[in-house]
Amino acid sequence: MHNIKDNFDKILQTIKSFKMDDFDLAGNVNKPGPKPKFTDLELISLALTSEYMSIDSENLLFKKLNSCHKTDFPNLIDRSQFNRRKKALFDFIDKIRKRFAEPFLEFEDYMVIDSMPLEVCKISRARRSKICKDGFRSAPDFGYCASQGLYFYGYKLHGVCSIHGVFHSIDLTKASVHDNEILKDLNGQLSDTVLIGDKGYIGKEIQLDLFQTASIKLHTPMRNNQHDYKPFPFIFKKVRKRLETLFSQLCDQFMIRRNYAKTFDGFRTRILSKITALTLVQHLNYFVIGRPINQLKHAII
Repeated sequence: MHNIKDNFDKILQTIKSFKMDDFDLAGNVNKPGPKPKFTDLELISLALTSEYMSIDSENLLFKKLNSCHKTDFPNLIDRSQFNRRKKALFDFIDKIRKRFAEPFLEFEDYMVIDSMPLEVCKISRARRSKICKDGFRSAPDFGYCASQGLYFYGYKLHGVCSIHGVFHSIDLTKASVHDNEILKDLNGQLSDTVLIGDKGYIGKEIQLDLFQTASIKLHTPMRNNQHDYKPFPFIFKKVRKRLETLFSQLCDQFMIRRNYAKTFDGFRTRILSKITALTLVQHLNYFVIGRPINQLKHAII
């Protein structure tokens, strides 16, 4: 489990088995111009390997590669080039994530939606921090997380996952964006689905709009002072725990709350890489190794 090269080879082999049209036979994105010797698929596989092995610092990753794996990666590029190319491959990493998740989601009728806070720095440093402030529209903001009872500065990660814990879709918004706002984007992503959320998604107009436009039935717990109050079914409470557990696994093994990025492009690429690595392990667990999909800390080789 601790050998970077062995894990890298397994992940690269798995991605190549999809035979995606976006990449040529060598593993580079189909586009004009000279082809790099360290291919795009190798770069993506190395990024996913480091996230799976909880090496979330690129500086640490390249120190390990240069000290212990010099001969294993003869075409290895330098760290700054690796970082630039990884950000440029954001859309292709997301396509790979969707390919990993696709077999799990094909016949799913129930989905869970929730959000989690992602700090970029402590509130006391927010005014003087320059992290991710390279663009006004993508700059971090102040927000409040009701489930944890804390104010924070940064972003919100919104996730929709199956009842088995596989991400269907993800989104990153400013911390000040209300959870309800993300529901407007689901019309084109889901249909004929039962969506289970928490009290942050309460709203009759939203529920009616989702049902009329995409046949999405939104179920949330009712507030105690609401008319016609009914207790939230226990089975829905249990199902909603699956996404909360998934967020906890992202915080634990994949250290999603530790941020070393300086720009928003770097930040969102790191978040996507961690979630793609998680979905990769789920795919290998179920289709290759034959064990429960959410045993994420077990070896994949």
